[in-house]
This record gives sequence, structure tokens and C-alpha cells, in this order.
Amino acid sequence: MRIATWNVNSITARLPRLLAWLESSGTDVLCVQETKCTEEQFPAEALRELGYESAVNATGRWNGVAVVSRVGLDDVVRGLPGAPDYEGVQEPRAISATCGPVRVWSVYVPNGREVAHDHYGYKLRWLEALSVAVTEDGAGERPFAVLGDFNIAPTDDDVWDVAAFEGLTHVTAPERDALEALRKRGLSDVVPRPLKYEHPFTYWDYRQLCFPKNRGMRIDLVYGNGPFGKAVKDSYVDREERKGKGASDHAPVVVDLDI
Repeated sequence: MRIATWNVNSITARLPRLLAWLESSGTDVLCVQETKCTEEQFPAEALRELGYESAVNATGRWNGVAVVSRVGLDDVVRGLPGAPDYEGVQEPRAISATCGPVRVWSVYVPNGREVAHDHYGYKLRWLEALSVAVTEDGAGERPFAVLGDFNIAPTDDDVWDVAAFEGLTHVTAPERDALEALRKRGLSDVVPRPLKYEHPFTYWDYRQLCFPKNRGMRIDLVYGNGPFGKAVKDSYVDREERKGKGASDHAPVVVDLDI
């Protein structure tokens, strides 16, 4: 079984590449982030023609998440239970579903913007709610994982130059402590480092030739429970999908399970 996560940075802009990638990669379940569309605008019919069902939590121009599956799509929950509002709005940043034998969450963690910004506090509160919410789904013998754009680099090795991030979000101790809270709930990062290359970054800014210079970050993560982790047989970051015209600024992260 092949499961992946991909921040597509607008599913409308990325649709031709997304459809081609699903066909060529043989992915069974894809967790999508930053759809940047309403639920009505989501290309469910185009995906259905490829044999995929879609569950969507999206409300407009920003944010938006989805789970796309060709192995079943049941028990869908839209939103993060207990999630805080931001400026009075409940943002569409989480969706969960059961796909065959596996339970998955697709999450798009708030960016945080700047450490002194209100959005940073919102990010930490959102992560705290995530840690609490995953406890029930992650318990027991059913394989379970939270996949998505966490907007956190777990270690200094997960950014191209930690000195360049001094005083910035994505690398602060409170953010990394939030990942530790997930680990205390029985989840672990199931994509090991190194993979097939020294620095398996997943995100490269469009500006300043960051991708050609490999000035990236590993912020798209897969946190699974024990049964999920034991089933992992291979994993990789599909850097090829970050190349060329019309690419997202994130690459897909792929995990193969023996289930």
C-alpha cells in the first residue's frame, strides 16, 4: 500500500501534474494540503475518473486539506476537534479518514509567520489541540498516521543552514516541543534520515534559486503509531516533482506499507 502527502500550493494550478503523478506513482492514498479552493471547486470528478474518492475540507482562497483514496474512504471527520479559532475563524486545516486498513489525518499546520506574531501563538495552540485529538485514533492495533505540512523542521539538520533561521519560526524550541508531544502520544517520524540522499528536504522557496541550490527544509512529515511504523517498508521524497514549470514549492513524501 502506497501512502503520500503533498502540499500542492493550489490544486487548481497543480491539477495536470497531480493527475499525472497519481497515475505514474501508483499512490493509493494521498493527503493533500493547501488546496486553495472551496469544496465545490475541488476537482473530485477528475480524480474520480482515475478511480479515486475524495474527502475535502476547504472553504476558499487559503488553506484547505483533502484525503484522496482508491482503497476506500470511510469515517471522514472534517476539522480538528478542539482547534482554536484565528481571528474568529475556524480554518480548514485538518481532515481524517479511514482508507482500507489505515486511518490517516491530512494536516496543514499554521505557519506561525513571526515569533512575535499572534499567528505563532495560534500555531502552538493548534498543535496542542492536534496532540490531544490524535490520541484516540492512534491507539490500538490499527495503523494510523498524521501526514502533512507541519511547518516545523524537526532538527537543525532539516534546514539547509540553521544560522539562516536564527530567531525565525519553524525551528524554535516550542515548535519542536510540539512534535515531542506527538511522540509522547505514541507517534513517531516514520520517514528516516538520510533517505537516498543526504538532505531529504521537502520544501524549497520559489525565490533566490532555492531549489537549484538545495536551500530547503524538511517540513512535510509522516507521524505514525507503532503498527503503522512496523508496516513501513520504504519511503522517499519525490524531488523530481519539484522540478520544471508549474511545480509546487513542496515535493510529495511517499511511504510504502506492507499491509
